[in-house]
Amino acid sequence: MKTTFLSRIPHCQSGAGKFAFASALSKSLLVSAAMMFGLSTAHAADYPNKPVTLIVPFAPGGSTDILGRLVADELRSRLGQSVVVDNRSGANGNIGTALAAKAAPDGYTLLMANAGTNVINPSLYDNLNWDPIKDFTPLAMVARVDNVVVVSPSIKADSLKEFAELARAKPNSINYGSVGVGSIFHLAGEIFSQSAGIEMTHVAYRGANPALTDTIADNIQVMFATIPGALPFIQAGRLKAIAVTGQERSSLFPDLPTAVEEGYPEVVIDNWFAVLGPAGLQDDVKEKLLQALGSMVQDPEFQEKLKAQGAEPGKVMDKELEQLMVADIARWKEVVTKANISIE
Repeated sequence: MKTTFLSRIPHCQSGAGKFAFASALSKSLLVSAAMMFGLSTAHAADYPNKPVTLIVPFAPGGSTDILGRLVADELRSRLGQSVVVDNRSGANGNIGTALAAKAAPDGYTLLMANAGTNVINPSLYDNLNWDPIKDFTPLAMVARVDNVVVVSPSIKADSLKEFAELARAKPNSINYGSVGVGSIFHLAGEIFSQSAGIEMTHVAYRGANPALTDTIADNIQVMFATIPGALPFIQAGRLKAIAVTGQERSSLFPDLPTAVEEGYPEVVIDNWFAVLGPAGLQDDVKEKLLQALGSMVQDPEFQEKLKAQGAEPGKVMDKELEQLMVADIARWKEVVTKANISIE
């Protein structure tokens, strides 16, 4: 026979007895609820009392990893607790992103997000097991980064226009690399190819570093890469930079023209990087993270560290970041549809 909770209540003969028992029970439940709420509040006030994990959904060495480690270092001092970078690469950032989406909303697992994964992938994959808006709590955009076009030193071209002429003379003889099919770097190559009227062969890699290494080795000839990821190789003379893809020239390469200056107005492509938490992040925990991230982004020393990597501070937070993500999802969906790119 099914037993309910009420069947366990001792029988009371009188109406007064029933009322007294019900009153005592109500008080007991209120005390229990208050204790639970008190524990929850104490937990939030104590945050963080153990190491925080920052998931980077790409391999070590790329821009997401470089900026993620910089953010982790800065957050350590502001939160008073260790922040550990956890590289979970694969599937164009989807593996690590899904892991972060499914994490407990307690602030101990955060995601180093980027535009490529979080606003482009939703238009590329039909069966994503995470939603870019519903599954995350937007916290702060920490950096904006322009891309740079780099070629193997063996390529006989010193400008984007010269490179286009070289590629046009030998259709499909030029290979360009990216961190995955449908990544922002893949789409950059597609947009440039359409704009320049050339045909190149796309080669997908699991991360930026392997692709850059293969460009150095001339296994692929060109790559659209973020400045932080490519900068050490450019400075060492192992890669040749021929253009940047921002609206303006980079302060790190003042003599390097933009793609727009070279005659390709459609090739304006930058990337942003942001820290997100899982959906349902507790309000007190969210507030602590917003304060720490806001302080970090406004810190002149942090801004100088970003500029040394070819990045600018993001300064977009909370609901404003969510609005930007929604707008970017719509913009990149149009690009993906025009390029006719899809991933099963």
